[in-house]
Amino acid sequence: MSWDFALILFVLLVVTGVVWSLDYFFLRSRRRQRAAAEMARYDAAPTGVGSAEAAKLRREAYEKAHKVPWFIEYCVSFFPVILFVFVLRSFIVEPFRIPSGSMLPTLQNGDLILVNKFDYGIRLPVIDRKVVPLGNPDRGDVIVFRYPVDTDVDYIKRVVGIPGDEVVYRNKVLYLNGQEVPLERAGEFYEPDRSSYVGEFIETLGADTHRILLDRQRRQDLMPITDYPYRKNCNYFSGGVRCVVPEAHYFVMGDNRDNSLDSRYWGFVPDENIVGRAFFIWMNFGDLGRIGRFN
Repeated sequence: MSWDFALILFVLLVVTGVVWSLDYFFLRSRRRQRAAAEMARYDAAPTGVGSAEAAKLRREAYEKAHKVPWFIEYCVSFFPVILFVFVLRSFIVEPFRIPSGSMLPTLQNGDLILVNKFDYGIRLPVIDRKVVPLGNPDRGDVIVFRYPVDTDVDYIKRVVGIPGDEVVYRNKVLYLNGQEVPLERAGEFYEPDRSSYVGEFIETLGADTHRILLDRQRRQDLMPITDYPYRKNCNYFSGGVRCVVPEAHYFVMGDNRDNSLDSRYWGFVPDENIVGRAFFIWMNFGDLGRIGRFN
């Protein structure tokens, strides 16, 4: 969906940009020449009317000769706006809407967020090819990416494993490179999708601290939903999964651990699928207090 919008925006930019360039370098001067010639012809011809009426007729003749066709006028007017939106959305920040509760309690359904487009490198618009590498996702980053199973759909999850990491999720406990990821109980959280309370925990991934939801009493069987690339890097067993993250790929999970379709089910996120790092809630019409940065 976002790819389609980017393509439409690019086409509009090209069309309005070509028209703006033609108008600026060629058509504008021709209109001025045509208007000047019309004025000279009008001044040379006797009008037979008073000075005030003559001035009015002269002005009308000038405006008619200098009139800009509606299509050119619209393109010239909208080109700067489209250019600004295109540059902003392609290289700086892009807005997204959270459609589900898979990232609770960090992000809620209805949050409107901003995604940083340059932290991980500058990519060519539309084709999304990285041309200037500036950095890579780190453990704990919340990223937006094109869903590997269906790249027309955008997903948002948290990076748990980076290339080379061994990620093990066994009996609701996360292990990273052989070490249990620390959890600290933080109380209960009311989950709207289940209409019930679930345990809330503070999880620490490296230097990052964030909150997750986890029901340790609820059984969760993990099985792949598709034969994804690098499937051989993962081993499924009763109560969990073990994966080694391949080069240029990432293992991601939702903060709502029991209610998230993520790498545990469909594999790894290729670097080429990453859109950017989510960092700011700019609006939630149901709760204005949610506006601000998040971890």
